[in-house]
Amino acid sequence: MDAPVTPRGNEAYVEAIRLIERAHRRFLDVVKDELDRVGRDEVNNVQAVLLHNLGEEELTPSELKTRGYYLGSNVSYNLKKLNELGYLQQRRSNRDRRTVRISVTEKGAEIAALVDSLINRHMQSLGAIGGVDSEQLESATQTLKRLDRFWKDQVLYRL
Repeated sequence: MDAPVTPRGNEAYVEAIRLIERAHRRFLDVVKDELDRVGRDEVNNVQAVLLHNLGEEELTPSELKTRGYYLGSNVSYNLKKLNELGYLQQRRSNRDRRTVRISVTEKGAEIAALVDSLINRHMQSLGAIGGVDSEQLESATQTLKRLDRFWKDQVLYRL
């Protein structure tokens, strides 16, 4: 039998939820700052991360939504804008003509590479400046994966 959650554990859980949300917003701020620094203001930070997450794959919007944890309306709007600006290309699936598959254009790959470069630069200084080593990062990632799986199970199985 699992030990009951203490009030202190409850506070830690709520704080973890807040930190996850705040960390995501701060990362988007960092991406926006990078886009501004290099003069690439034609896309926003969310769109830049979306291009990075898509990478070299060809996915449907729903696959991208599932992998990137985007809201449906948010991903639809951003995909439409990125397509209009020439950062994405869309094509109908050969198997199911109702399905649209999206991929990054050469122009979109430049933005994805910019985000990738930012991440790589951060990895060079994360330990020295951020005080986070590889082991701590792996442990935090495992905890976040467990939370993600727990929350997914709550929705799927209403535990």
